[in-house]
Amino acid sequence: MPAQIPHHLLHDPSFLQAVQHRDFTSVFAMHKNGISFNRIGEACGMKAERASKIARGEATVTALDTVERVADGLRIPGALLGLAARPWEHSSPTPHPEPDDEDDPMNRRQLLRGALAAGLTTTALTTLTDTRQAVDLALAADTDLVDLADLEAAAETYGYGYHGQAPTRVLADLAGDFTDLRPFLDTPQPVATRIRVCRTAGQMAGMIAIVLHDLGARKEARKWFATASTAARESGDRQLHAWVLAREAMVPLNYGAPQAAACLAEQARQAAGNRPTASATLAAAVAARSYALSHKPEQARRALRAADALMERLDAAARADTWLTHGEQKHHVHLSHALTALGDSERARQSQQRALELSAPTSTMTRSLLTIDEATCFHHDGDTEQACRRTIGVLDSLPAAYRTGLVHRRATDLYHSIPARHRHEAAVRELRDALAA
Repeated sequence: MPAQIPHHLLHDPSFLQAVQHRDFTSVFAMHKNGISFNRIGEACGMKAERASKIARGEATVTALDTVERVADGLRIPGALLGLAARPWEHSSPTPHPEPDDEDDPMNRRQLLRGALAAGLTTTALTTLTDTRQAVDLALAADTDLVDLADLEAAAETYGYGYHGQAPTRVLADLAGDFTDLRPFLDTPQPVATRIRVCRTAGQMAGMIAIVLHDLGARKEARKWFATASTAARESGDRQLHAWVLAREAMVPLNYGAPQAAACLAEQARQAAGNRPTASATLAAAVAARSYALSHKPEQARRALRAADALMERLDAAARADTWLTHGEQKHHVHLSHALTALGDSERARQSQQRALELSAPTSTMTRSLLTIDEATCFHHDGDTEQACRRTIGVLDSLPAAYRTGLVHRRATDLYHSIPARHRHEAAVRELRDALAA
């Protein structure tokens, strides 16, 4: 049987504040008056000793099922705890105060007028304090929006890439901030706020997936992209959804499944539509790379022309150099890989040179990939020894954190493209040993 909280506590600002923050130490302590811990524990499906420890602050309630048992046992409306309406709320709604109850708005107004009529007495000041605290509590529901704004700003900052930091460091920071989004997702929010939360979750999950992809954890990357896709769809932001799909396509693209990548890239192009957006441009560029690696040169060149046409029409904001946009440097990085795979070494080198000019000195991974593309062009042009030497130079110069994952995969692709008859050559053997190390 429930141990229903006294009705007056549902109108006590301190109690409501405690409930809102799931501060069950305060909830149990305030409810203790007039009811035993045995009764509270029995109602909430826990031992009396645990209920007592919670009230003393020696134990906490974090598990969702326990929160739900407390809500049902004490008859706390679900909305106050960030839960869906409880089943008993439909059949046994919380009693409403009688018309002459002191919590009735009209009576509260009359009480306040009567108290103030006698001057600023203790009673009048207490009544005013209660009124102010009630409004403070209502306003507190929006104070978390400051935290949400901070997380939105954090997502924008992460979008600027590694900035010379090790990918694992960026991943740790991203994951920590992503965790801070959980309370917003657990708590009912106005529609506009929910959209902001889902958009930020989609961006952060997508960027976590990007780092995992760069580190070579492709299975985990795909899972995070799935989470990002779900959040993006719920936000209603089609361009964000297209961005997630295009970035997800780069996982199979870079790990040996270009046809699967092409399918995802085309989904991204469909989601983005025909407007000149960063997502549409990225999707076309990724499609071009996918088709080039799938030995479909005509489709690849059509996608390249579409990407170039969209790029020319992008506005300044969409051209910013971030993970979430599509700047000129990024565009040339994609062109470099696509043109290299097509064997168009001359145009590939032009894109490589331009991308390097636009890349910051701290863009370790990007510069490494461009250099390996350049090395692959040497191989396509018949100078396999030069290709191997340049790739070995990249691997030897990289910090350990960058020597795995995508860079290693791109170098491995070069090695596998070298015909078996050349595998005995010194430079090829040295490349093999560098990859094995």
